[in-house]
Amino acid sequence: MPPTIPHAGELRRQALTTLFPGFEGTAAPPPWVLRLGAEGLGGVVLFGRNVDPARGDRGVGELTAALHDAGLLVAIDEEGGDVTRLDAARGSSLPGNAALGTVDDPALTEQVAAELGARLKSCGIDLNLAPVADVDTHAGNPVIGVRSFGSDPDLVARHVAAFVRGQQRHGVGATAKHFPGHGGTSEDSHLTVPVLGTGIDDIRRTDLPPFRSAVKADVKVVMTAHVRIPVLDPELPATLSPVVTGILRDELGFDGVVMTDGLDMHAISRTSGHVEAGVLALAAGVDALCVGGDTTGPELVEKMAQALVDAVLSGRLPAARLAEAASRVNQLRAWSRQLVPQVPASGAAAHAARRAVISRGDVLLTRPALVIELHDEPSLAAGDVPWGVGAPLTARLPGTVVVQMSANDADPATVIAQHPEARVVVCVRGVRRRPWQARLVAAVRRSRPDVIVVDHDSGTPGEVLGTHHVVAYGAARVTAEAAADILSGRGQAG
Repeated sequence: MPPTIPHAGELRRQALTTLFPGFEGTAAPPPWVLRLGAEGLGGVVLFGRNVDPARGDRGVGELTAALHDAGLLVAIDEEGGDVTRLDAARGSSLPGNAALGTVDDPALTEQVAAELGARLKSCGIDLNLAPVADVDTHAGNPVIGVRSFGSDPDLVARHVAAFVRGQQRHGVGATAKHFPGHGGTSEDSHLTVPVLGTGIDDIRRTDLPPFRSAVKADVKVVMTAHVRIPVLDPELPATLSPVVTGILRDELGFDGVVMTDGLDMHAISRTSGHVEAGVLALAAGVDALCVGGDTTGPELVEKMAQALVDAVLSGRLPAARLAEAASRVNQLRAWSRQLVPQVPASGAAAHAARRAVISRGDVLLTRPALVIELHDEPSLAAGDVPWGVGAPLTARLPGTVVVQMSANDADPATVIAQHPEARVVVCVRGVRRRPWQARLVAAVRRSRPDVIVVDHDSGTPGEVLGTHHVVAYGAARVTAEAAADILSGRGQAG
């Protein structure tokens, strides 16, 4: 006897429950979001465009209250470090994963994540799309880097588990991403379909341990990677592939919500497309479709929901699979509504930042400096968030001059000549991927051998750092402030 297919209205409700779009605006949800919420929409994803800097967390809380009234889950991508939405206007108040991995104190990581979880809960956030569980194994990776806890699978695994425990303590679901691993790729899935060409033994040894650790820590969500792994599936990226079921469900034993990375990313939107990818992802074992990275309107949401309904009616997508996906999202909603005690901030984030930032050589400034910040196009994951030691150092040493230079500014000699008495500080970010920064640092060093290099990344070659340097392990505001404390003599050098 064939399985019973729910009526069209119930199929539509289940299809909408799997969808998590984004929207424009900071003051109130658009009418279409509230309407679809009443009809079963699963949730929404907030971005920096939804945060009014003038109103801060209070404004976010008012926005999420209206979304909750419509029955929606509210997700956000608040990793800390280079990737922040709540602090997109001024830089993150949390050290990033690379900084936490450098300190390698899982108890401290758990405290930092708990501090974040308390803040998110107070803002009405139900689900955070963090932590990154990728292992940073490719020096040229353009999108992971300092978003990872490090290059050692065991280190990454213990910090992923600590982050999950700390954040979920406050009733905010954690998301381990990007399954089964994005750290070993040389391309960015925002722009193309990266390929992870390693063998299955390497994947199990290097990429999977952090996800296994997250599952053991009862992580509520795992996010897929739009990465093609030929040894697992020669054609489809992981988001659309049966590896979701074969490895994540069957091998690792995960029974929570599987969510896609943003379907607007070019690895999906310019290949399968949003609508077809939604059907393929659900069929592969995914439960929630993240479609909010760019401006998403009701037309796209309706098309995706209808495609899922049509897929069930045509037999492409089993009715039981759609029902299972919607059920998992609803279980996450029920879990997120639990009452948890409110705990004040512990100061763990600032403490972790001070422990992470290190210095070598003579980096003490006795007078206002010339700070040259080397700026390039930001990654699409992070967006255009302020970074650099210039602003916090100016606050500590008034009279400090900050100059931003790009790849088109090949010779800093003119700028340096205008400040003959000032010691030069050069801020670099992503030298592994941007050789022009190394060349510019070398040019500065030829005229000013005592130049101080501040690295807002990790893994920068020693010849670039030179004798006098500070390493901040990411571009968070809080680690830039710790670096400025060291340069101005207010902090202790590590």
